Amino acid sequence: MGVSLLAALVVSVLLAAVARRCDVSAPLALVVAGLAASAVPVLHDVHLDPELVLYVILPPLLWSAGLESSYVAMRKNIRTIGLLAVGLPLATTLVVGIVAFHTVPELTIPAALTLGAIVAPPDAVSATAIGRRLGLPRRIMTLLGGESLLNDATALTAYKVALAASIGAAATWQRGLGTFALAAVGGIVVGVTLGMVVHYIRTRLDDPLVESAIGLVAPFTIYLVAEEVHGSGVIAVVVAALLLGQRETDAGYATRLQDTAVWKALQLVLESFAFFLIGLQLPKVIGELTGISAATLAISSAAVLTAVIVVRIVWVYCFAYLPRLLSAKLRAREPAPTPGQVFILAWAGMRGVVSLAAAFGVPATTLSGAPFPGRPQLVFLTFVVVVGTLLLHGLTLPWFIRMLGVQGNEEQADAIATAAAQDRAARAAADRLDELLAEQHASTDVPERAAEILRAWNTRRRNAAWERLGRDDADIGESPTSAFRRLRLEMLAAERKTFIAERDAGHIDDEVLRTVLRGLDLEEATLNRD
Repeated sequence: MGVSLLAALVVSVLLAAVARRCDVSAPLALVVAGLAASAVPVLHDVHLDPELVLYVILPPLLWSAGLESSYVAMRKNIRTIGLLAVGLPLATTLVVGIVAFHTVPELTIPAALTLGAIVAPPDAVSATAIGRRLGLPRRIMTLLGGESLLNDATALTAYKVALAASIGAAATWQRGLGTFALAAVGGIVVGVTLGMVVHYIRTRLDDPLVESAIGLVAPFTIYLVAEEVHGSGVIAVVVAALLLGQRETDAGYATRLQDTAVWKALQLVLESFAFFLIGLQLPKVIGELTGISAATLAISSAAVLTAVIVVRIVWVYCFAYLPRLLSAKLRAREPAPTPGQVFILAWAGMRGVVSLAAAFGVPATTLSGAPFPGRPQLVFLTFVVVVGTLLLHGLTLPWFIRMLGVQGNEEQADAIATAAAQDRAARAAADRLDELLAEQHASTDVPERAAEILRAWNTRRRNAAWERLGRDDADIGESPTSAFRRLRLEMLAAERKTFIAERDAGHIDDEVLRTVLRGLDLEEATLNRD
């Protein structure tokens, strides 16, 4: 099993690299590849362990998404995000539960609601990946990201309540509401508390390597602590990540550079592995369907998949327009969404590995020792919903985005805002330089040449952003800033080549080479940022 998991991990990352190289949707390609690879003997025994997903894969993915999210943007859209992340999963649980109860004879009402909770949370990783690639408007990306950060907490809490009723544990509406409230409050308290602790520790260190290491273990620790006190580990990790993301400016430049690189790589590995695992579950899912007619499976699959898709569309359209019709204050406060934006948000309902992990986590028997009602069908229907939505939405979403013209136009506004901010920052830097030179001239002579170089560098950075507004080198010819960057990059390449040659000749060792290369890399990163 260990060898199979390692093989699956390696293959998934390689396939993700190929998908990125070919500019296709990696989640979609990985699921399809997993379905095909499920027949390969070395991968045939790879089974999805619910604890592997919930305690190993999910926390760092939530953490990474939380760090990249904008707390300010999420707060602006808190009403819509709340409806998507809390209201929609609960509505999906109820509607899918009713449909499943009437189409799958073996399912009891609690077991059907368990299925509804399992397939309720969309996995917005794939939707946001497509949106990022095709340039969806920032507000749509904020809504999808905010939904994906919080809907797992709602659905998993509803899953716990429904599952408890299914296996025969005492479960009432009052207890269910109490469980939900405890999960939410406990998750927030743990997230804020441990997030502040992590931030306090990291800001007291001056060691980027240790700071990044603490950041790596933080999501696992926070998730585990929250679950141990019966809070929501998902909410705890998200809250802590949002808190630290807002305060990342307190960290040093080296820590920020290192954190970005580490989390981007880890996110790619975990997402690739998760989607590849989905496809690999096909033999296990089919193997449990003994003695069940194909007609029953076809009818229940079509009914449940349709219910999952339709309830999202109806919910999104209702709450996109009805509140605006009823509230003048809301119409004045929030911009009206375009029909295309509403449709794309309604259509971006792909399910993911969390749903499959929850399905595989359903016990084989109840507390009385009887078989769990309809468990094979429950797992199969979850697989159908996950793969069906990934394929259906994944294949059509890019086409709908292009056809409806739902693409962001924030580049020009961002460029103007960046240029204005860069101009103010450069003026502040110039004023500070004049102050420092005035202070130092009173005690020591500062070479005027050094001051001239600093002023020229500051002016170049101030002009660079304005030069890029709406024009490129093909339109206006090579600007002085572009020429400076091109020439300096060539000089850096020559320096790097020389240092490597010096190392190869034995004049410097590898440690010296790594030190000087880091300096050159940081300067190159600055030039490419300009």
